[in-house]
Amino acid sequence: MNMYNEWPARHKNDKNPSPKIIALGKKITDVAAHKLKGVTVGDPEYWGLAEIITEEMAEVGLSMKLRTPYTFSEMCKLNHIDKAGEAKFQKLLDEMSYIGLLEYDYGYHYDHNGRTKEQTERRYILPMFVPGSAELFNMEELPDGSNPRLRDHPDVASFFERMTYIPLAGITQMVPPGGAGIGMHVIPVEKAISMENQSVDLEHLSYWLSKYEGKIGVGRCSCRASRKVLGDGCGDDDYGWCIGVGDFADYCRETGKGHDITKEEALAILKRAEDNGFVHQITNIDGENKIFGICNCNVNICNALRTSQLFNTPNMSRSAYVAHVEKEKCVACGRCVEYCPAGALKLGQKLCTKDGGEIEYPRQELPDAVKWGPDKWDPDYRDHNRINCHETGTAPCKTACPAHIAVQGYLKKAAQGEYREALALIKKQNPFPAVCGRICNRRCEDACTRGSIDQAIAIDAVKKFIADQDLKAETRYIPPVVIPASIHKDRWDEKIAIIGGGPAGLTAAYYLAERGYYPTIFEKNEMPGGMLRYGIPSYKLEKDVIEAEIDVMREMGVEIKTGVEVGKDVTLDELRAQGYKAFYIAIGCSAGRRPGIPNDTAEGTMTAIDYLKEANTGNTTYAGKVVVVGGGNVAIDASRVSIRSGAAEVTQLCLESEKEMPASDEEVREASEDGVIIKNGWGPKEVLVTDGKVSGIVFKRCISVFDAEKRFHPVYDEDDTITIACDRIIFAIGQQIVWGDLLKGTKVEFGRGNGPVADSLTFQTAEPDIFVGGDVYTGPKFAIDAIAQGHYAAESLHRFVQGGHMTIGRNKWEFIELDKENISVPSYDNSSRQIEGVDASVPDKSFRDAHLTLTEEQVKIETARCLGCGASIVDPNKCIGCGVCTTKCAFDAITLHRDRPECTKMVKAEDKFKHIIPYQLKRAVKIATHKKEK
Repeated sequence: MNMYNEWPARHKNDKNPSPKIIALGKKITDVAAHKLKGVTVGDPEYWGLAEIITEEMAEVGLSMKLRTPYTFSEMCKLNHIDKAGEAKFQKLLDEMSYIGLLEYDYGYHYDHNGRTKEQTERRYILPMFVPGSAELFNMEELPDGSNPRLRDHPDVASFFERMTYIPLAGITQMVPPGGAGIGMHVIPVEKAISMENQSVDLEHLSYWLSKYEGKIGVGRCSCRASRKVLGDGCGDDDYGWCIGVGDFADYCRETGKGHDITKEEALAILKRAEDNGFVHQITNIDGENKIFGICNCNVNICNALRTSQLFNTPNMSRSAYVAHVEKEKCVACGRCVEYCPAGALKLGQKLCTKDGGEIEYPRQELPDAVKWGPDKWDPDYRDHNRINCHETGTAPCKTACPAHIAVQGYLKKAAQGEYREALALIKKQNPFPAVCGRICNRRCEDACTRGSIDQAIAIDAVKKFIADQDLKAETRYIPPVVIPASIHKDRWDEKIAIIGGGPAGLTAAYYLAERGYYPTIFEKNEMPGGMLRYGIPSYKLEKDVIEAEIDVMREMGVEIKTGVEVGKDVTLDELRAQGYKAFYIAIGCSAGRRPGIPNDTAEGTMTAIDYLKEANTGNTTYAGKVVVVGGGNVAIDASRVSIRSGAAEVTQLCLESEKEMPASDEEVREASEDGVIIKNGWGPKEVLVTDGKVSGIVFKRCISVFDAEKRFHPVYDEDDTITIACDRIIFAIGQQIVWGDLLKGTKVEFGRGNGPVADSLTFQTAEPDIFVGGDVYTGPKFAIDAIAQGHYAAESLHRFVQGGHMTIGRNKWEFIELDKENISVPSYDNSSRQIEGVDASVPDKSFRDAHLTLTEEQVKIETARCLGCGASIVDPNKCIGCGVCTTKCAFDAITLHRDRPECTKMVKAEDKFKHIIPYQLKRAVKIATHKKEK
């Protein structure tokens, strides 16, 4: 459970606790039991104050009424300060204000037209704990951006957390819509309600900024800062997110808790927040038409949003708006789901079931008419809010793809002729669409619902067409940098090293750069690309395609250092000394395996890994007889390269039967068309040697490849053999890791196959700053698998270097396929699958890629074949009306509607019970009625 217990604090065990501080805690607290029975040294109201204030300060606080302004002369009178003591007393008040025990204002009055009363003298106020002193204790803004108070007094972080939890635990279900003067409430993204003619001024951020123009400031986010100290930060920069307005802006500037900004700068902060998917909230304790702050909140750390999410009582914070999805426009791209802070959006299906009905989706239970207690709470809301789809499933194409690309979305964009937008959507999950459009194993097509009717959509071919924009500098898509830091910072200073320039390492670098880093890739080869460059023949993947997509990364700020082998040319410790804070090890499995039979290292034998690297660097001419051992795609590549290199004869033998071969049917067919002779059901027994060189190889019959548990366990008939004469043997039977001295002296542990042991979600090893991914972690897989891991690793690397919690609130990218056996497709476009042409000018069996790209007309035909399986589903009971989803939807499929106008009601904190009690009485009646109905 991600729920805080009672926090340790050195003041809890005070043997001589301060009666004055205890009394002050009781005075300020909102905890009913503590108000009635008193505060003890074990309560945060005591130890939170005792951590940072003196008895003298407590005495001053006790002289004041809560949330009541006093001029300096009135404060002197309350505390019996004579003329001679005024200077010393002023210094004490300044210190209390600097700490945050006191706030102050200047008596301004604001109406719809702005300030109407000139400045008077400063007036001191004893604030509530939250929003108030518990929060202000965590705010400090030094010129270098540091926050020494939290460093020196970490218990104030616990204090703030506790005082947002204890007063509300067990009572939030009693709060009526609008929040009844408690805490904060959500205010929508303005663009999302700009066309809503029923909206009122109070629901528009521009109204508040205009109202307080000239008195706007910004300060540190107490939630982000304190949660980082508590060990569950979100990885955001905490500086410059919380906008103060009116008197509070003056207070923050003068006490070093913030600085002034213009209205334009405030708008830029709001835009940066929306780009990151943060929620706008306004303070809600001063009644109608008055606020003192606008926050930009990350649900993973926000103590205000937590009140509705943890206790499952959205009345506490929701806006007047609810998101609605237009199912016909929605393409289940999942962008809204990824960003929805409340978990109100999940992917479902658009298709009806066989009986003609629609799937009914569950809704979050609300406390309106039922008793509510801890059994109804959700302590793990941050994780649960990141669940991507309903249990009944969503579009199979998105589910099956390891990178979970928005296939349905980019097909729709392509259908509309919006190719750049389609490319941008693909690159949200995959920075190598041009590469994958040529070499992906197309699990999306294997899963495609249309394939159960006739033929699957040619998803990869459409992707290739879209991604051809990336091959030209003038049309390639460079994603904008979206950094989770306010406008004072456009890039992170922290350095991250990527060891290995293959698809996993390059992908991690891409998404780190998109997030605002300047990552450095260290690649031991002469060129980056890993197996994409050195393992895949050019007739399948031209090298200029790889280079074009890597160029995009360079333009984003990725530095690539080639010819550098970490562990040999430079050590990890030396890189640490250069300032690198984290390392992503993605060196792949760069060496081939040999079968361990007699003479398997004789002259004329080689591994497919070495052979293909030679081929991809131009050293392939060979006219002899070649035998390739293996049945996977790498073996097929070695065979076809041998044919293209002039071999007189190429024979490929493998253990598996034709149906069991791991190579794709398409690869096997094309190899046969090239003239490769494939023999199934044979395993190598002995290499024959004459004068120290290969002269042939003996194979033995393989009876079975796997045991009853489907584990690899070949069984042979040793007496049934064949001998094939040859002068070159290429082993394509597996790959292995070459570590060198890379991890020498580290704590990294190793498991099966000498692979590194790491957390399956975060990819973090036993050496905290070392993360791993790609083939070096999983063993040899496909490029798209490495790409997916690189993307997810970028999240881990960011969280690690920014002190964020490694797992809380993390998207696990888990999806469920809809039931294709229970769908109704009464009508659909009956066009046949479009096939890419072949360039007749490319010589047969050359190293050039002869596959053409679909024409624009073919793309129009093919995309029309998509059945549009998936859709986003809104749970209105969970929606908090922030509008973040509308900023992410590229299809105008989500809009906000003012379904709950009562949520805009603002009341003073002092009047909360005037609204809570009548609401609670009505609720009690509903509960009783509901119970009788049961």
